[in-house]
Amino acid sequence: MTSPPASAQDRSLPAAAEVANSYLEVAQRASRLLRRHMKKTARKGIWFPSEEFAVAGAFMDLSARLLVSPYRLAQTQMAMMRDHVQLWQQSMLRSMGMPSHAVARPDADDERFADEAWEDHFLFDFIKQSYLITARHLHQTVASAEGLDEVTRQRVSTLTRQYIDALAPTNFALTNPEVLRETVSSKGKNLLKGLKHLLKDFAAGDAPGLPPPRPGDSGAWRLGTDLASTPGKVIYQNELMQLIQYQATGSHQHRKPLLIVPPWINKYYVFDLRESNSFVRWASEQGFTTFIISWVDPDQRLAQRGFADYLVDGVLAAIDAVEQASGEKQVDVVGYCLGGTLLMATLAWMAARRDKRVASATFLGTLIDFSAPGELATLAEAAPSSTGKTAGTRHRDSAALTSSTYKMVHANDLIWSVVVNNYLLGRDRFPVDLLHWNADVTRLPTALHRFYVENFYQANKLRQPGGVTLAGVAIDVSRVKLPCYFLATIEDHISPWRSVYNGAQLPGGPRRFVLGGSGHLAGTINPPAAKQHGYWTNESSTLPEQAGAFLSSATRHHGSWWTDWQQWLLAQADGNSLVGARQPGERALKVIEDAPGSYAIGRGGRPAAP
Repeated sequence: MTSPPASAQDRSLPAAAEVANSYLEVAQRASRLLRRHMKKTARKGIWFPSEEFAVAGAFMDLSARLLVSPYRLAQTQMAMMRDHVQLWQQSMLRSMGMPSHAVARPDADDERFADEAWEDHFLFDFIKQSYLITARHLHQTVASAEGLDEVTRQRVSTLTRQYIDALAPTNFALTNPEVLRETVSSKGKNLLKGLKHLLKDFAAGDAPGLPPPRPGDSGAWRLGTDLASTPGKVIYQNELMQLIQYQATGSHQHRKPLLIVPPWINKYYVFDLRESNSFVRWASEQGFTTFIISWVDPDQRLAQRGFADYLVDGVLAAIDAVEQASGEKQVDVVGYCLGGTLLMATLAWMAARRDKRVASATFLGTLIDFSAPGELATLAEAAPSSTGKTAGTRHRDSAALTSSTYKMVHANDLIWSVVVNNYLLGRDRFPVDLLHWNADVTRLPTALHRFYVENFYQANKLRQPGGVTLAGVAIDVSRVKLPCYFLATIEDHISPWRSVYNGAQLPGGPRRFVLGGSGHLAGTINPPAAKQHGYWTNESSTLPEQAGAFLSSATRHHGSWWTDWQQWLLAQADGNSLVGARQPGERALKVIEDAPGSYAIGRGGRPAAP
C-alpha cells in the first residue's frame, strides 16, 4: 500500500482553512438556534430526554477483578501499545511511499468505513486503524475478565461495546471525510439542517438517533402498499390477535397449512416487508396455505393478560382457526424470536394434553435455554421495575423501551447510521423497511412482560421440567416429540446462536439445526433471490452435544436457508400431498377485512365476538 500523490488527496478533501471557516460559521448560527430552541422548550415545560442504567456496580466489580491480576492487565496494555507502535511504523512507511500493510481492518460488512478516503487518505486510514485497535483490545479486556458472574460479564460487555460504537470516528464531523466534504460544498448547510432535525426530535421527546418514522417524513412506508402488501384476508380475531390467511397463487397447495407466530413486541409484517423479501409471499408462491398471527397493540384494559393468555387465546386459538379455515387436522408451525418461545411452551402444553394437531415446528432465532440470553437481557432486566411501577395504573408505553433496546443492541446500523445521515449530513431519513418495522412497536401487557422476564430471562425456568405451569399444565419441553427445525444466525446478539443451539437439545423428537449468516433480522429475512449470507449445516446422524462441535464439522452453503427449510418441511410425513387451492373465507371462517388488518395499522379496538 502506498500513499497517493498530494494532488489526489487535495482533490478528495477540502483545505483546512475552508473547513475551519465553515465550522466557525455553523457554530455561530447553531448557537443562536439552540438558544431560541431552549427558550421555547422551557416555556412549554419540555425536558430533554435521558436514560439511566444501573451499571455502576457491574463496572466497579470489573475494575476490582482486573486489579486483582495486575500482571494480566499489564500484558493487555502492552499488547495494545505494541499494535499502536506497529501502526505508527507502517504509517510512516506509507507516508514515505514504501510498501506497508494494515495492522487492523474493519469487518467486510462494516459499512461505517465504506468511504474511499478511509483507505486512500493517510490521515483517515491512521484514525480508522487506531480506533479499531483500541476497540478490539478494550472489548477483549472486558469480555475476558476472570471471576465475573455471567450476568455481570454480559452487562459490562454489552455496554462496553455500545460505548465503543458511540466513539467511532465516523460519528464526528471533524473525523468523517464524507461529512467534511459535504460541509464545505454546502457551506455548512448540512450541519444546520441536521441541527434542525436534532431539535425536532428533541421537541418530539425522541432520543437522538432513535426517532420513529412519522407521517410526512421523506421515505415513510405505507402498510398495505409499500409494506405488508401480500394479498390476504383477516379471517379470525379476538382480543389479543387477528389471524391473516394469504391468497393462493396457484391451482394446488400442500395439504398441511402453515401457521407463523411472530413476536408480540413488533407488528407481524417483518415476514411481509417488500415484495422482494416477503417470506409469506414466497411461502404462498411455493404452494403453502399460509397463515400468520397479527398481535393487538394492547391498551390498559389488557394490562393483566399474561403469558398463558397468549398461549390459549393466541397460538391455540390460531391453530383452532386454521383447522376451521383449511379443514385439515394437522398444521406446520413457525415461531420467530419470542414468538418461538411462546410456540415451544404451547407445544409442551399440547404434548401434556395429547394434542397432536401440530405436525412439525420451526424455530427462528428462538431462545428456549436462557442461561446465556445475549445482550437484550442486559437492558430487559431493568424493564420490570420501569414498566411494573406504571403500566398497571397509567400504562406506560413499554413499546418505546423495547424499540430503543433493540436499537441499542444494533447501534451501528440503527442509531449511528441515522445520526450521521440525519444530523451530520443533514439528509432526510432514508427509507429502510427494517427500520420502519422496528419502530412500529406494540405495547406489552404488564403481566406478560413481567412473566417472561422473571421466569425466562432471569430464572431460566422453561428448560426445567415443570419449571412453569401454564393454563393448568406443568410445562416440560422434553415431551415435545414432533420434528423441529432450528435456525440461528452467527452474528445474532438478540438470540446468540450457541444459546439457540443449547435450546435445540431440549425437545425429545428429531431435530435439524441450521446456522445462518448475518444477524437476527437480516439472517432470517434472507430471500433466495438475494443470494446473500449463506448458511451452515451438519449432516451428522445425531445433533452434536456442543455448539462448537456442530460448527467444526459443518458445511457452508451459499444462498438462503429458506430453500433448506422448504426441503426439510416437504420431506416430513405427508409433506408432498397436494389439495386444491384454498382461498380465504371459502370455508367455515368468513373474511373480516383485508390484510394487513386493523390491529397492524393501529385501529384495533375491542373486537366483535368471533
